[in-house]
Amino acid sequence: MENITRFIEGKLKLKVNINKSAVERPWKRKFLGFTLGIMFGKAYSSISKQSLRKHKDKLREILSRSKPMTLEQRIIKINQVNIGWINYYGIAKCKGIVVQLDKWIKRRLRMCIWKQWKKVKTRYKNLNKLGLNHYQAIKFANTRKGYWRVANSVILNTTLTNQFFNDLGLKSLTRQYIKIH
Repeated sequence: MENITRFIEGKLKLKVNINKSAVERPWKRKFLGFTLGIMFGKAYSSISKQSLRKHKDKLREILSRSKPMTLEQRIIKINQVNIGWINYYGIAKCKGIVVQLDKWIKRRLRMCIWKQWKKVKTRYKNLNKLGLNHYQAIKFANTRKGYWRVANSVILNTTLTNQFFNDLGLKSLTRQYIKIH
């Protein structure tokens, strides 16, 4: 590292930032939000853990249960953040990450919707509107489980489907990723 620093600063007259500079394996370092690796003898790029964590934190802020926003406002903000993110990181080999992130976003949205329905009467009425029969709607509306757990339940997954979110205008990360590739 010292020889390289001496060459860059001495010959090329450039300044080296010691905090950001290191000599290490490519898969252990982050470069412009990507990590590099080798699979089956070919190089590939993937999204770094820090970049993914930062994106999830942005989404967590938008999808917070305590944020007073309508569902439409949330979806507009999610679309803005996601489209920019996938257009930048879409060149990386990250289909599995994108699919998981898509599922996570929809589960967070279901959680926010369930919290907005707060009262048993409202839950029953909305579940009935979405096509659940009387008995199931009453049974599920009276659940005492937490918001996050209910968001992953069979009932909410079958009533608040992917098509429901598509109709509201949520753009799928997976579809955007496939368009890029």
